[in-house]
Amino acid sequence: MIDLDDPVAISSGDPGGMLGSIAALPEQCREGYRIGRSAPPVSAADVRALAVCGMGGSAVAGDVLRALVAERLQIPVEVVRSPTLPAWCGPGALVVASSYSGDTAETLACFDEALRRRCRSVVVTAGGALRARAEAAGVPAVLVPPGLMPRAAFGYLCLGLLGALEAAGLVPSLEQELGDALEALDVLVPTLVPTVPTSVNVAKRLASAIGRRVPVVWGADGIGAVAASRWKTQFNENAKTPAFAAALPELDHNEVVGWSRGSGSRFFVVALRHDEEHPDVAVRFAPSIEIARDSGALVEEVWASGASRLGKLLSLVAVGDFTSAYLGLVRGADPTPIEAIVRLKAALAEA
Repeated sequence: MIDLDDPVAISSGDPGGMLGSIAALPEQCREGYRIGRSAPPVSAADVRALAVCGMGGSAVAGDVLRALVAERLQIPVEVVRSPTLPAWCGPGALVVASSYSGDTAETLACFDEALRRRCRSVVVTAGGALRARAEAAGVPAVLVPPGLMPRAAFGYLCLGLLGALEAAGLVPSLEQELGDALEALDVLVPTLVPTVPTSVNVAKRLASAIGRRVPVVWGADGIGAVAASRWKTQFNENAKTPAFAAALPELDHNEVVGWSRGSGSRFFVVALRHDEEHPDVAVRFAPSIEIARDSGALVEEVWASGASRLGKLLSLVAVGDFTSAYLGLVRGADPTPIEAIVRLKAALAEA
C-alpha cells in the first residue's frame, strides 16, 4: 500500500501515466467532438437502425450513445459485443465499427460482415487493420489520436462517435450539452488529481475506504447504469480486482435477495446518483442501500455534477476513473498493464 498523498510514491506507482490520461478527459472530449464533426461525412439517408460494434473500452461509446440520445431517436440503437451482426443489419442499417487499436478481432469480423451485407458503415479508430480496411473500402473513418490504452481514450471514442453522428444528422446537436459538460469537468477534475490531498479528494478517499473489499457499483437505468458499468470495468483493469455492476430497478428484482445478513462483509457498494433519475427508480435507492448495509457491506453514494445529461455522465466517469487508479495504487498495482488480457490473447493466438 502506498500513501496517496505522497507525490513521489504516486509517480513511481504509475509509470504508465494512467492518472495523467484520466486527467485529460476534458481535453479529450473537446478534441474528440471536433474530430467527429469534421470527419468524412456519414451517409445517413433512410437509415432505419443503428448498430455500434465494439469490445471493451471501445464499445462504451455505443452505451453512451444509447443512454444520451436513444429516446430522442426515431431508429433503434443496439450495441454489439460479439463477432456476429444481428440479422436485421442490411442495406437499411448503419454499422459503426469502434476499435481503438483497430485490431480487435470481433469488431473486424462485424465490419467485414457489414460490407458483405451492404450495410452503410463508419469506423472509429486510431489505426490498425480497421483503418486499412475502411480506407480500402471507401468507408468514412473517425480517426482519433493513437498511443493510449483503449480505456484511457474514453473522451476521444465517445465524443468522436457522437460528433460524427451529429454531423450526419442522426443525433440532435450536443454542442450545448458538451459545453455544460466541459464546464463541469473543468471544475471537477482539478479536485481529483494526485496533488489534491485525500482529505478533500473524493476519489482518493473512496479508494482508501474500499481498500481490500470487492467493489459493487449501482446506477439508475440510463446514464447511471452506463457509469456503473464503466466503474466496474475500470476497477477490473486499473485496480486489478473483481468488481460488479448492476442497475436499478432491475437489481431490486433479483440481486437484492443475495444481500442476506452476513453476506456483504467483503463488499463495498458505490451507488451512483444524479438528479434526473426516474422518480420510481430514485425512491428505490434508500431501501436497497439499507439492505446492503444490513448484509455487512459498506456503502457510499456518489452524486453527479453538471446540468446536462452528458455533464452528469462524464462527471461520474471522471470520479470513477480516478478512484479505480487510486485503488490500484492502494493495492500495490500499476494501473496501466493488463497482463491477464495479454496472456489470454497469446493463448488464443496459439489455439
